[in-house]
Order: sequence, then structure tokens, then C-alpha cells
Amino acid sequence: MKHFLNTQDWSRADLDALLADAARFKRERLGDALKGRSIALVFFNPSMRTRTSFELGAFQLGGHAIVLQPGKDAWPIEFDLGTVMDGDTEEHIAEVARVLARYVDLIGVRAFPRFVDWQYDRQDVVLNAFAKYSTVPVINMETITHPCQELAHALALREHFGTTDLRGRKYVLTWTYHPKPLNTAVANSALTIATRLGMDVTLLCPTPEYVLDERYIDWAHRNVAESGGSFQVSHDIESAYRGADVVYAKSWGALPYFGNWAPEKPIRDQYRHFIVDERKMALTNNGVFSHCLPLRRNVKATDAVMDSPNCLAIEEAENRLHVQKAVMAALARQ
Repeated sequence: MKHFLNTQDWSRADLDALLADAARFKRERLGDALKGRSIALVFFNPSMRTRTSFELGAFQLGGHAIVLQPGKDAWPIEFDLGTVMDGDTEEHIAEVARVLARYVDLIGVRAFPRFVDWQYDRQDVVLNAFAKYSTVPVINMETITHPCQELAHALALREHFGTTDLRGRKYVLTWTYHPKPLNTAVANSALTIATRLGMDVTLLCPTPEYVLDERYIDWAHRNVAESGGSFQVSHDIESAYRGADVVYAKSWGALPYFGNWAPEKPIRDQYRHFIVDERKMALTNNGVFSHCLPLRRNVKATDAVMDSPNCLAIEEAENRLHVQKAVMAALARQ
């Protein structure tokens, strides 16, 4: 049985097949690939696009989605083995995942880091516990990576450039300012899929403290070796943007300060100028801009960039619906 926890776990051929199916679902929205099937969508964190697109995707393919929010409309769940459960949690994941798997055909999980200890959070405890105990496929709806966003992004780029071959395109993954230290999930995923597709990738961030976790840096190097392209880290805005075909923006907190954000804030506040604006985009090769959304306008990117015809953020957001249908259909066929 195959889960969809990270794109890195899937072959390039399998990813291409998912993207081809997603393009087909975009042309033909209704189908019966999930007729008589069901999915439990387990949300430990808020959502707008993810919840809407998964619920609609299941419906449009003839399936049924059930939304659960542990601690709100479902019991709080314990994940650690050996814990004496005399606190707030009411049931253990060992029972939750196995019972849900008796009811539904698929399980989706959205669980952000706790933002206390990165060495703990990088283990992706919640997602991996569902995968361990579930007897049906599990889908990552965003934890410390966001593989569904990766596929939506890749499909938007293929549509824009009119080709499935993105090798040789210059791709900039740029850190941007945000008043809060955010999850690294989308940045981890953007780096993963861009290198997997053979693009020439630059990770642009203010200082070495903002470089992503070594796991995803290692994945990038491995992907470059397998798929072609190149990968580099840069702290220089102008050289990174110059000649770029794609600019992808995301905010994230510096991992050395994970769980202790007060000392990181004055560092982060120095780099508001990393905003994606018209001057920077003018350095590109008529490059396209995108973001996973939600985006704080005139903090991460200016109005002019967001409203430009070269902005793919809305297309990428729409594609969440189509790629997730492809993922659900593929897993349901097992």
C-alpha cells in the first residue's frame, strides 16, 4: 500500500502520471473515480484552500469527504507511546487511525509543527503515526512539507510554459518577510519539486540562518544529480533574480531560533526589503511569480506583482483541486 506523504517517495514517472491525470481532471471535472469511496480529512490546523479543494474533489469524483477537527468536533488525540493518558487527550492514534481505516478508504492529515523543538517536529510525528497505524492510504495535507502544493505549482508552471519539460529554467525560491515566524513546509516542498523537475534552482534567503533543514538541502542535491539542473544558495538579491524564469516566494522562520523566536525577530525585521516588487521582477527574464497563498500584500509581494499577468498564484491555487483529485484517484486504485 502506498501513501502520499512526500513527493520524494514517488518516482518521477509516477509524479508525471499524477500531473497528467490532474490536467485531465481540469478538462473533465466530473467523474466516478471515487464512486462509493470516502475520505476522512483530519485537520489539526485551520484551512481554506485545502479543505475546500479536497471536499469538492471527492464530491466531483463521486466520493464523500468527512471533515474532523480533533479537539473541536472530535476527541483530542495522543501520539506518544507509553504516555499515561491522564491529561487532555482522550484517545490514542493507535486506535484512531485503525478505526477510521475501517470506515473510510483514504485519510488526509493536516498537522503543523508545534514550534517548540525542531528536532521533534522534523520527525513529522502526527503524519507518520497515521501512516504507521492506518490500513488505508494516508495523504499529507500539509505538515512539515506540502506535497499537494508542489504538484499544483508544477502543473501551473507546465501550463504557463506549455511543456512538461522544465529543465534549464532558472527558478528562484525566495524568502520574504512576515511579521510572524512561519512553517518551512512550502519552502521545503518548493525546493524539492523544482530540483526534481531539473530546473536551475536558487534558494535566496537573507543569511545562512534561514537556509532550510539539511534533509531538504540533501534532497535538492540528490534530485539535481538524478534530474539535471543545478542548485545553489544565495544571499544576494540582484544576482538571484537576474534572468530568472520563475520566482516563488515564501516566508519562514530561521531554524536556529525555532521555538525561541524573540531573538530572531530583530534579525527578520532587517530584511523587509526581500519583498517581491516590480524592480526585482524587472531583473528577471519576463519571469512568472507565484505563491501558495494566503499572501499578505505589500509585505510579501506588492499589489503590482500580485495583479500582474505574470502572477500564477490563482492558477496554482485552482490546481490544488485537480492534483488532489489525481492523488485520491491514484491511491483509491491500489
